[in-house]
This record gives sequence, structure tokens and C-alpha cells, in this order.
Amino acid sequence: MALLFTLQSRRSATVAELAKALGVSQRTMHRDLAALQASGVPLWTEPGRYGGVRLVEGWRTRLDGLTAREAVALFAMGAPRALAELGLGTAVAGAHAKVTATLPAPLREQARQVAQRFHLDAPRWFRPDEDTAHLADLARAVWEETRLRVRYRPGGAGEEVERTLDPLGLVLKAGVWYLVARAQSSIRTYRVARITAVKHLAEPADRPEDFDLAGWWADSSAQFERSLRRLPVRVRLSAAGVRALPVVLDADLATSALDGAHPGSDGWTETVIEFEAPDVAVGQLLALGTEVEVLEPASVRADLAELGRRIAQRHGG
Repeated sequence: MALLFTLQSRRSATVAELAKALGVSQRTMHRDLAALQASGVPLWTEPGRYGGVRLVEGWRTRLDGLTAREAVALFAMGAPRALAELGLGTAVAGAHAKVTATLPAPLREQARQVAQRFHLDAPRWFRPDEDTAHLADLARAVWEETRLRVRYRPGGAGEEVERTLDPLGLVLKAGVWYLVARAQSSIRTYRVARITAVKHLAEPADRPEDFDLAGWWADSSAQFERSLRRLPVRVRLSAAGVRALPVVLDADLATSALDGAHPGSDGWTETVIEFEAPDVAVGQLLALGTEVEVLEPASVRADLAELGRRIAQRHGG
């Protein structure tokens, strides 16, 4: 594809010039030219001192600037449900149809194979669909950079509040949509399912010129996770416990705990795991059964032991 676009940008070029421009050998260039011709691209060569390789006059691909990997990747961006929720389902289908019609036959087949072999399903298991009735309106306001007045249920319940917002972006996290918006002087996150009404105002949104949605979300998420994990729990894990930890805990939390682990000579590994609260620690560590021993804090150790005694008593132990 890079060769095709190079030919389109030049009136004519020799094999040597093309090979130098693309950083390959002349032998490779001859092979690539043959591959383009086999794909149906109308190339012809003009012999002689001033000859070269050129496209048939007037012929152009409509994928200027799109490499083969990029074209095929369009078919692997498998979030059709999310795009449909944003009101872009028809646009995506149209884009795929146009790309498919323009690609040479070998790339069309490769794109078809990618679409059949890779699929993204963002939501977690056993999570009911959220009400995102206002998502398309929010997306339009983000795109058009217009101010909004919304009604919102903080915490998902209780009395609604009204907010005037400058929408900055939308984020899909584990199947849940969030609106990132400026409220007065601070930037906050609003769960879309908790927005009960949206009104577009005839005012431009105040968007900071240097605002980076992906960077802000990463920093905000990290800060939120740190705020939740305030209880360090020192534990000992058997070999089976170490293997089970990524299954029992959040993957990132388990990775962090195992990165700081200290294997002992007795086959058990000591590490520190950070939890939100004592009851969360007890509930999650219980899944490890006898493959974990809590060393500190004493309150979590006692609560886990008490829960074990109650389970044994319930089952006649």
C-alpha cells in the first residue's frame, strides 16, 4: 500500500528510485510491483533512459494515506454496540462498505478474516444494560462543543440535582458510559445512566485548549483507585494461593501484590495487598481458603478466623 501511494504521488519513478524511497532492495521492489499488478492495480512500465513505473493515467485509489494494516484494522475495531449507542452505527457500516469496495481483493479477504476472528465485547459478565437514553444527545454536545443543562442523580438514588456543564468527552469503561465535563471551575465525571434529562444551551462550551481526555482519564482513574485502597494487609500465600490470586482479585491489584512478594524457604510467599476496607479484605481473601494466612492487621486476621469458625459451625464442623 505504501508503494501504491508513492506511485500516486509521483508522475513516474524507476524501480531503483522506488526501492530507495521505501527502503527495500530492487528485488523486493520488483516482487511488490508484481503483487500490486496481481491485486488489480493498473501499472505499466516504460523502458529506456527516461522510462519508469507508473499508474495508468487517471487511476487512483480512494484510500490515500491508509496503509494495509490500517485498512484491515478498521474491521477489527469491534465495538459496534458502543458506536451504535453513540448514534454512529450507520456511519460505521457505511465506512466499512466504502473501505471494502476500495480495497484490492487480497486485502478484502484479509479484512474479512480479521472480522471473523477478532471481536471486542466491552461489558463485564452478569451486568445488566444501563439506561443510556441521553447518550446520543451528550455525544452531539461533545462534538459540537455546546453547553448543557442536565438533571443528575448523585449516587444513583435520592433527589436529583441540576448542573450546567461544559462537556469535554465521553468514556466507555467496562461497559459503563461516563461523561467528563467541567462544572464551574472543576472537571468531574458523571455516569451517563444517572443523567435523567439533557437540555442543549445556545452557548459555546468552555473547553481548555490543552485538555487531553485520555491523559485526564488515566490520571483520574489512578487517583480514584488509590483513594479506594487504603488498607494494607500483609499475608502469606501458599504456591496454590499465589496461582489463584489473579483469579480471586482484580488483575492489576494481584499483579501489584505479586510484584512486591517475598518467597520464603518454606514454600510460602509473603506480600502486601491493599484493600478498600476490612470487610472487603475478609470477603475476597476468604476465596483463597487455607492457601492464605493473614499476618496484619490483627483485626482482619481475627475477622477471617471468626468467619471460618462460623462456616465450620454451619456445616457441622
